[in-house]
Amino acid sequence: MIRKANDKDLARIAEIQIFNYRLYYYPIFQCDEYYFDELQVPSLMKEYESQLDSLYVYDDGVIKGFIKIEGTYIARLFVEPVLQNASIGSKLLEYAVKEHDADHLWALEKNVKAIRFYNRHGFVATGEKKLEEDTTEYLILLKK
Repeated sequence: MIRKANDKDLARIAEIQIFNYRLYYYPIFQCDEYYFDELQVPSLMKEYESQLDSLYVYDDGVIKGFIKIEGTYIARLFVEPVLQNASIGSKLLEYAVKEHDADHLWALEKNVKAIRFYNRHGFVATGEKKLEEDTTEYLILLKK
């Protein structure tokens, strides 16, 4: 069910990320220009072309989620919004921990749903914060 991503997966990966960004981040940042102009499937696909080595998808015939793992750092984890609460995110996260010794990530401080999810899987806030680039919003560091 979890496998390394390939170039044929890029459109689906981009779609999943964009749907999540618009649903969960747009209400916080409310930047029409970014979320509805800059953030597009073709540009995100191009960005991810060179990152295939760090991308893994949950694929049971349909790609339902993906994770980006850089060493032991979880850089991205997204599940198709209509399929959340079906253990897909849990399986991706468990895969990262078990197969890649993933042990840390940054989460948007206001994304309490994501933080609760990571807490349930043993990731806890360290107290370290940093500003999300070009914003006034904070990211918090969570470690296993």
